[in-house]
Amino acid sequence: MESPKLNPYLVLALAVISVSTSAIFVKLSTAPSGVIAFYRLFFSVLLMAPVFLIKYVSELSLITKRDWLYSIIAGIFLAFHFILWFESLNFTSVASSTVLVTLQPLFAFAGTYLFFKERSSFKAILCGALAITGSIVISWGDFKISGTALFGDMLALVACALITAYLLFGQTVRKRLSLITYTFVVYFISAVVLFIYVLMVGYPLLHYPSNDWFYFLMLAIIPNLFGHTLFNWSLKWLSTSTISMAILFEPVGAAILAYYFLDESLIWTQVVGGAIVIIGITLFVFDERKIKNHSLKQKSVG
Repeated sequence: MESPKLNPYLVLALAVISVSTSAIFVKLSTAPSGVIAFYRLFFSVLLMAPVFLIKYVSELSLITKRDWLYSIIAGIFLAFHFILWFESLNFTSVASSTVLVTLQPLFAFAGTYLFFKERSSFKAILCGALAITGSIVISWGDFKISGTALFGDMLALVACALITAYLLFGQTVRKRLSLITYTFVVYFISAVVLFIYVLMVGYPLLHYPSNDWFYFLMLAIIPNLFGHTLFNWSLKWLSTSTISMAILFEPVGAAILAYYFLDESLIWTQVVGGAIVIIGITLFVFDERKIKNHSLKQKSVG
């Protein structure tokens, strides 16, 4: 097997730092959440368009009616994930919001159990309960600060559920399409949904400060295209479980960046609750990966 030209762990660290900037750019922008979300995806689509049109546009013929339906649903969920998550940052801290969004594996567990009847071990359920306990600690601390901080936490939790639904609907389509084609299609649909949302709500699409346009573009380039592209590159050299673990450190990176660029300080409930969430989700993902590897070995033996 060929050796990577770059250290994959270094690339993975850069990917985590890249996605950690998302909440910072949102906080720095003065535009409404829906507008920020629209331009993040709109610029992502524009930047991806040349590559998609030159190399991948022929794959559109492979998309079935069912795939289009699932892609549209996934795009709608992604759009409202961004709206609610960005809105949560207007009410609560970067640390609390990003930690609560990392509860995604638990929502995925609930979704696969309800819709696909996949079961998890008792140990995985305990790990999930531990992570939920951590989120309660964070929310309790934020409630003591103000009711608006708790409202922001609730928005982040709903945003977490929406991104999980986006992944659940998109996974079957993604198996039949290349990453570029699937991403372009869903981002395009999501951008259209956000455009309609912005028009319906009555937010202006123009006349924002130059700094805001810079943040819109950076959101598209750094966390969207650069960060997630590096995660996908790392998949060739590192295990999925390793990458899953690394993604869980996004709240840590976001909290550090918020401390330096936004002067946000941490209270003890955010530190303790965040640590509990990360430990719980880490153990949960490890246990789920162990179960899947065991079942794959049994199938190969059988």
